[in-house]
Amino acid sequence: MHEATTILRQEHDAILRMLDATEEVARRLRNHERVEPQVLDNLLEFFRQFADRCHHGKEEDLLFPLLEKKGMSRGGGPIGVMLMEHDQGRGLVGQMATAGKEYATGDSPAGLRWAAAATDYAGLLREHIAKENEVLFVMAERMLTPAEQQELALAFDKNEIEKMGAGTHERLHAMMDKLLAGLQPAGR
Repeated sequence: MHEATTILRQEHDAILRMLDATEEVARRLRNHERVEPQVLDNLLEFFRQFADRCHHGKEEDLLFPLLEKKGMSRGGGPIGVMLMEHDQGRGLVGQMATAGKEYATGDSPAGLRWAAAATDYAGLLREHIAKENEVLFVMAERMLTPAEQQELALAFDKNEIEKMGAGTHERLHAMMDKLLAGLQPAGR
């Protein structure tokens, strides 16, 4: 069993579901449909808290250093690429945040800027997740012993509570479920 990498893959599944929601919101904004500003705020909170602080935090604080210690190169290797893409994602989330604030004040063209940044973010993260699932995590599973995987999984739990606080993970998942239900087209 690959405990730590299994946890990260499960988190990827949640992130992918929220990218679906993000792309639906972007589609609506491009079609000049009204989207409640709170929806934009909730998506940003999920990506900042869950995708970045929780998920990327586990990778950056725990997985990547362990893989480096085990001999995987940071520069020019998969770790360096993942870190660069994490930073690119943070930049796009920043653009979404700025456009979301402007949209909330009634600046409707800001909705198009939000949609453009969100579409770029979704594309980046989809490719990023595929690279991690299909390349980096496969390499990690070859490099790490079952005991190291279990130790890493325990460290993930501790890291999540320290970075986000107890219960935040569950609150974000509940918010995700509510948001996804609210974005379903009529008749589904």
